[in-house]
Amino acid sequence: MLEFRLLGPVELHRDGAGVHLGPPKRRTVLAMLLLADHALVTTDRLAEALWHEQPPKHAKTTIQGHISHLRRLLHPTGDATIVTAGDGYLLRTPADRIDARRFQAAVLETRLGHSTPASTVPALRQALALWHGPALAGLCTTPLIASLAAELEEARLNAVEVLGQALTTEHLAEEAVFLLRGPANRNPLRESLVAPLLDALLATDRQAEAIELYHRTARLLADELGVNPGPAMARAYARILAAPDAAPHTAAPVESPGPATDVLRPLLLPRSPAGFTGRERELAVLDDAVKPTRDAPLCLVTGPAGVGKSALVAHWAQHAATAFPDGVLFARLGGFAGTVPAADPASVLRDFLVALGTRPDDVPQNTATAESLYRALLRYRRVLVLLDDALSYDQVRPLLPGATGCATVVTSRNRLESLVAADCARPLLLDRLGPRQGAALLTGVLGSDRVDAEPGAVGCLVRLCDGLPLALRLTGARLAMRPERSLREAAEELYDERQRIALLAVDDVDLASVLRASVAHLPPAAADLLGLLAHHFGPDTDLGAVAALTAATPADARAALERLLAANLLEERAHGRYALHDLVRLFARTLGPVPGPERVLPLLDHYLCGALAASAVAVAGSQPCCRLPENAHPPAVTPVFTDRAEAMAWYARERQSLVAAVATATSAGHHHRAWRLAVLLWPLVVQQPEAEWEAPLGHALASAAELADADAESRVRTLLGWVLGEKGRLEEAARHLELAPDLARRAGDSEGEAIATANLAQVHERLGRVARASQGYERAALLARDAGSPQTEMLTTYYLARHHLLNGRPSQALALARHGLGLAPEEQVPARRAMLTDLCGQALVALSRHGEAWEHFHRAGRLAEQDGFAADAAEYYARAAETRTPGRA
Repeated sequence: MLEFRLLGPVELHRDGAGVHLGPPKRRTVLAMLLLADHALVTTDRLAEALWHEQPPKHAKTTIQGHISHLRRLLHPTGDATIVTAGDGYLLRTPADRIDARRFQAAVLETRLGHSTPASTVPALRQALALWHGPALAGLCTTPLIASLAAELEEARLNAVEVLGQALTTEHLAEEAVFLLRGPANRNPLRESLVAPLLDALLATDRQAEAIELYHRTARLLADELGVNPGPAMARAYARILAAPDAAPHTAAPVESPGPATDVLRPLLLPRSPAGFTGRERELAVLDDAVKPTRDAPLCLVTGPAGVGKSALVAHWAQHAATAFPDGVLFARLGGFAGTVPAADPASVLRDFLVALGTRPDDVPQNTATAESLYRALLRYRRVLVLLDDALSYDQVRPLLPGATGCATVVTSRNRLESLVAADCARPLLLDRLGPRQGAALLTGVLGSDRVDAEPGAVGCLVRLCDGLPLALRLTGARLAMRPERSLREAAEELYDERQRIALLAVDDVDLASVLRASVAHLPPAAADLLGLLAHHFGPDTDLGAVAALTAATPADARAALERLLAANLLEERAHGRYALHDLVRLFARTLGPVPGPERVLPLLDHYLCGALAASAVAVAGSQPCCRLPENAHPPAVTPVFTDRAEAMAWYARERQSLVAAVATATSAGHHHRAWRLAVLLWPLVVQQPEAEWEAPLGHALASAAELADADAESRVRTLLGWVLGEKGRLEEAARHLELAPDLARRAGDSEGEAIATANLAQVHERLGRVARASQGYERAALLARDAGSPQTEMLTTYYLARHHLLNGRPSQALALARHGLGLAPEEQVPARRAMLTDLCGQALVALSRHGEAWEHFHRAGRLAEQDGFAADAAEYYARAAETRTPGRA
């Protein structure tokens, strides 16, 4: 089932899993079709959304290309279709598949006459839960898209206003305050937001805050717009003034037989960080996590070193403290303070007890007794406890208040999963800053003039600093002290991986020391794995590759991975896929010597075995293009694929690692593995010929030449020549393909010679050398027949038949295609049978036998679907749709 998301980043989900939509322009086309609500969207309207007033000459062709890609993405389920109508397109799909439509329907329901506050609250809660960020994020930045996004955002604010009013009416004013405060702060002149917030503050006994908000808004309205507050705000203010004064707070007596205490209100707030910016979502999560309605709320803020956990909590605590009338307790636990030992929980307990009024001489020496007194003192109080930079669960556990009215926030580089499991902590994983938030941070350090002058360099700096606030602040500090330097020059310096870590340092603050403190707490196996992953040649990896890299059992490899994940030194980007961020990778490379050439052999063999297994399933019935080298060591666990979809998904996941493995194998002198890894990419190469394959195939060709291996060289040149031919680089393709048949013949590979000859014939055909192409196709078919390989003969017969069809000989093409279909049993090689069946259909169309052609196209579509070739199936079905049998309309 398909699900379209517009309320945040524009996304397509199929059966709960995200589908890659491609570039912003394609996502923009999809969004325009979805927002039209089954109405026609003209090509001009799409061009306005994509380019505004300056569409390129080829705009219509580009739009058609994006429509074609979207049709292929939507086809497999049939839940949505794109129809061409006149000079435009319309998308048909049920309204409940689009989050924006579901949101609008829920909002409309609450506006009907029978709607009550009691029914409005759950309806709008569900509606607003559909939002995952700013509307239409990730699309082209044109005025039309901005206008459409603004309409959706306006609807969102309207829903927030209505829900806020309904919550207060339903005696849920505390929730209303949390809901309305953020939007009201971001829209300070929007009276329709401020008025319900005033009512909610009054209902939660915050008259002083409500009065201050009213006057602040009134001043803004006067200064910015020259007007007084409107009727809604005026009525809310009148209700505030008419309400009786709130009763002063009196702390309940402490039921404790322990030492004498004075009832104090401690306010141990951390220093508010200067220049804090962004993090609106995370601040809202913190607000929600410590709601007084929760039972002893506990929030764990975790994330990698330098991501700004302490700064976030310190900034948040400045305004959150007002919700805790009995005070704030704060301790820096120093779990990752480097040379300074981590704080002992007993000493922190002592400080907390003194802050709560216990005389120092009366603080119990026994830690268990001190814990009991600490919790007794907090039993009837509403106190916020902040525990910063925790190392372990054991360090935190004694300091948890456990009182219903108290809230606790813990920060740690470790994930402290025991805190989540045993104490129901709500985890908040703090992520790196995005481009806009990173730019805002640099603006706070350098000023807007300097940042706005070099937007491209700012984006590079944010990326090179991995979005880590610490790294960005260090970079900003260096630039602030060097006003003559441009941001581009700073980015060029950081681009050099050899000096990037060293450059991220100012005085006694440096990123390397921060990361070193994290690594210092790792067990040896995890620290060793971190160093090996830093030299891993792919962008990410999985458990099998880690086991091969470390020569460990899968269980031991998993344990080391989990330890790195728990320390936030490693990221699980998708299920079972692990990656290091660039700065961690560069730092980890300094932890030990570079692994020698022999160390990568098990990993290369892991990828070789995986590629052999995948290629065997990706094109059923095809012959393996190589075998493992004699000295290969198969891994303990080799991937198992049940169908083509699984095999091709593996290729897609491992593509970058496989390409990098070819280069690594060549440079390390493992030439027998280099060329095999390259040619085993062929199922993915055939599916994506437009991708960049020249580099890995070039490395493979160098390895084949180093080995003087005719078989290896013929296979690499055959594949490379085909790729170049598909890209239109025909003369280059011919130079490789003219050598490949003879090399295959010398290697005794008749099948390889047949395929190379057929590929060369295709190049000749495209160059207009019809006679040479015809000779080549005939020879290729003969070679395949003599080799005794039905699968290869089916392929060469297809090429020869297609050649006849292209040159106006449909009868010969039909006969050859039917001959090809009889070369192998019907249950074998369905993909090649689909190609030949489709060619029969094309020949029949040329012979005006449309009814038979229609049947052949449908049969070809079913065969392609059976073998997992969805795009080919769509093409065959499209041909069927264009063909009308006799008697059909």
